[in-house]
Amino acid sequence: MKMVKSLILGSAAGLIAMSGAQAADLPVKAKAVEYVRVCSLYGAGFFYIPGTDTCIKLGGYLRIDTTFNGSIYDQPAWSGDLGQGNRYRDYFAARSRMALTVDTRTATEYGVVRTFGQADFQFTTQGNNTTNPANFTASPAAGTNTGLLNQPGEGYVAVEYVFIQFAGFTFGKSSSAYATPWNGYPGNNSSFLLGGHDTVTGVNNIQYTAQFGNGVSGTIGLDDPTVFNRTVVANLSTGLSSTGAIANAYAGVHAPDVVGNLRVDQAWGLFQISAAAHEVSGSYNILNAVVAPTGVVGVAGASPNALSEISGHPDTKWGGSVMAALQIKNIPTGPGDDFKIDATWAKGDTKNVISTSSASPSFAMFGNTNRAGAYQSVGFGATTDAVYLPTIFGGDGSLHLTTAYGVRGAFNHNWDPYWSTSLFGSYSAVRYDGTAKAQFCAVYTTPAKAVSADFVCNPDYNVSQLGVVTRWTPVKNLTFSAEVMWFHLDQNFAGAATLAATAPKPTTVYEYKDQDTVSFNVRAQRNF
Repeated sequence: MKMVKSLILGSAAGLIAMSGAQAADLPVKAKAVEYVRVCSLYGAGFFYIPGTDTCIKLGGYLRIDTTFNGSIYDQPAWSGDLGQGNRYRDYFAARSRMALTVDTRTATEYGVVRTFGQADFQFTTQGNNTTNPANFTASPAAGTNTGLLNQPGEGYVAVEYVFIQFAGFTFGKSSSAYATPWNGYPGNNSSFLLGGHDTVTGVNNIQYTAQFGNGVSGTIGLDDPTVFNRTVVANLSTGLSSTGAIANAYAGVHAPDVVGNLRVDQAWGLFQISAAAHEVSGSYNILNAVVAPTGVVGVAGASPNALSEISGHPDTKWGGSVMAALQIKNIPTGPGDDFKIDATWAKGDTKNVISTSSASPSFAMFGNTNRAGAYQSVGFGATTDAVYLPTIFGGDGSLHLTTAYGVRGAFNHNWDPYWSTSLFGSYSAVRYDGTAKAQFCAVYTTPAKAVSADFVCNPDYNVSQLGVVTRWTPVKNLTFSAEVMWFHLDQNFAGAATLAATAPKPTTVYEYKDQDTVSFNVRAQRNF
């Protein structure tokens, strides 16, 4: 009996143990997976960041771009080795870029809080448009050339927009409050359509936008001018090159640019008035005038020396600019067609006229000549915010602000859902006052130049552009385009002179003459 009882108890214990082991092996109920949810509050492409009430959108584009007879993104051959047309120039220049954008938005009691950033991962033809050794072993005066970073497997990352928006305010790197919605792109692919403002790559700023209803708004802002909104303040005592180039003698920034706009944006189109106030200041009266030759490590032009601080400086002046812009939508030529135009006047704020998505160019172009005894022709234009000649060098010591004005625009036509064409153009002018011209020409016209009897010195100049681009979009968000653009430099020097042009050009006689160039650009772009 005891044996039977033991067997029963043992079997029961075994069954309990087995059932316990089987229970331990049963799957535990998992927590519910939180799948990504679509956020429809802010348009297509947004989704909620899991576990938050913040919506995010990832986007960007991939672009392959090649320019013939110019530099990247259809820059005309208007300076450097391209402008000379010498053996160092590249016949074409290319850039491959992937732009990545991150857009986040959160609804709050103060309205939507938004952050936005864009990073460009890009690889460019090394040197951008030249193989001149001087560009690769230059003195510190040459600055940093990001094109030199593009060895095989390198490239670099550029930051465009990085900003926060909250309760009408924008903080960070974004388009200026002065800008139009199209910046420097009324219909062109080129990043070098002159004639007006362009901060499409962003500028550090603080701005506030007020919405008045019915599409009417106003924005006021403070822009950091250090990187973007300065051309050159020229201390003429440091000398001028044969093509009018001069070292930059801008002083440090004392005040931000004060900018703003009033805008009407409705179904028929857009109208905007913008204004900017810009401080112009020179560093010192006595600066280094002996520039280290290109390719030699040495002191840059307009660098300070032991006499700079005690020599004094010109008084600071304020300049500025105004712009009017108009867009007309749904014009009778076809669905989606539009016309955009903006016109600008500036004094001491030349970057808002001679503007690109990067730095403002000065121009130096060489061409053919029919003048007897001349080797070639040359045309140039110096882009400045102001010039001054200190009294100790025979001038009046005052800043003379440069005047500039320009207009640009485009007609955009859709042939069908797959093909479109834009016709675009611009005209810009740079003017120096009478005193500035006299001082400029006194420094430029030296006996060494051996000017001709019919020589005329006048640093005023005009530039014109005309172009057309046609785009093919075979499938949504994939576009192939081709753009051709003519550039004309209308300079106001006349006659001829013996000039020590930048090598490899010889020191010889050149005729002063207007110049022209044509560039051609092809592009493939996939937006995502």
